[in-house]
Amino acid sequence: MIPLEPTPIHVPDQILDDLRVRLSLTRPPIEEDDDWSYGVPRGYLGELVAYWREEYDWRRAEAAINAYEHYRVSVDGVPVHFMRRAGVGPRPVPLILTHGWPWTFWHWSKVVDPLADPASFGGDPEDAFDVIVPSLPGFGFSGPLTGRHDLNFWKVADLWHRLMTDVLGHPRYAAGGCDIGALVCGQLGHKYAGELYGIHIGSGQKLTLFNGDRAWDLAQGAPIPEGAPDAVRERILALDRRFAVHLAAHMLDCGTLAHALSDSPAGLLAWLLERWASWSDNGGDVETVFDRDDLITHAMIYWVNNAVGASMRYYANANRDPWTPSHDRRPVVEAPTGITFVGHENPPGVTTDGRVRSFLDGDRAGWYNHVNLTAHDRGGHFIPWEIPDAWVDDLRRTFRDRR
Repeated sequence: MIPLEPTPIHVPDQILDDLRVRLSLTRPPIEEDDDWSYGVPRGYLGELVAYWREEYDWRRAEAAINAYEHYRVSVDGVPVHFMRRAGVGPRPVPLILTHGWPWTFWHWSKVVDPLADPASFGGDPEDAFDVIVPSLPGFGFSGPLTGRHDLNFWKVADLWHRLMTDVLGHPRYAAGGCDIGALVCGQLGHKYAGELYGIHIGSGQKLTLFNGDRAWDLAQGAPIPEGAPDAVRERILALDRRFAVHLAAHMLDCGTLAHALSDSPAGLLAWLLERWASWSDNGGDVETVFDRDDLITHAMIYWVNNAVGASMRYYANANRDPWTPSHDRRPVVEAPTGITFVGHENPPGVTTDGRVRSFLDGDRAGWYNHVNLTAHDRGGHFIPWEIPDAWVDDLRRTFRDRR
């Protein structure tokens, strides 16, 4: 039991009515590109908008979301929503899972039940976790943010520690995360290592990722090496194309972009969809990873809370208020750390077979007290959604001997 009353999710009818009107008034661009080389094609977005307007059922999605417990609390004056699935086992370990952008808390939905109740999925009940899945403040149902526009990953880590220890009463807990959530976990493992069982993350970036004068430039001004093999050159360019646009826009002009995305549901869906399509391991068809209901449910969580502006601001805030260490010990992240690597994000010139070795030989490995490194051929940026069984196995292995 936790000392709070559940608050189910419920979106007011007037918000849904307003959405239907806006969808019916969508004005597409004149150009009719039928591929993704310029971005999301008009024809495909039009199909999704029509489906959203005519067939999609938010109340059905809302009922699925409400199959779990939901809570809303204030932590240091910041509104926080979280979903919970109570652990089923002899000694469930408290586990907080943190998403990133353009994620929602619901991207964790495929792993929550196996982590909380492993015996029901053929696992060992000794591996059970009491699973807490918050929405990052300003994202989804953790809002609106009023008078607090400075949040970034390392400030959220302080809020999460207060949530888990002071609000929920756990003297020790585990943490998992991807994207921004991986940086939140890294900061938890840096600043609060003594109160964590450990962390399990995707990728394992430096906590200084957004520091510097040109953090908005993925390559930070570095040219492509002369004489690079064609395959390496193409991989560098592919990664630039995949990530450069949102990094630059969110750090340099997120407020301007927010006006458009907050006003047009079709525009919001397009901005999110391009990332869901290019960042996931889908073989050229995003609906092999996210079906149409999935795509729109995740977009709805942004739309009904008018949350996209606050979500994009995290990038600018991480750059404007750079991460600074709380201690000078090594490794920087002292908490035991497991990392899951996926094939769709292999660095230039690195295969899945060599991914762990590449990490160990690079300049990021020394940042972490890594105890469990695993690389998978399959999977993209949304690891617990795309390869949930692999993520669950990796995370369990990280904590199995640390309970």
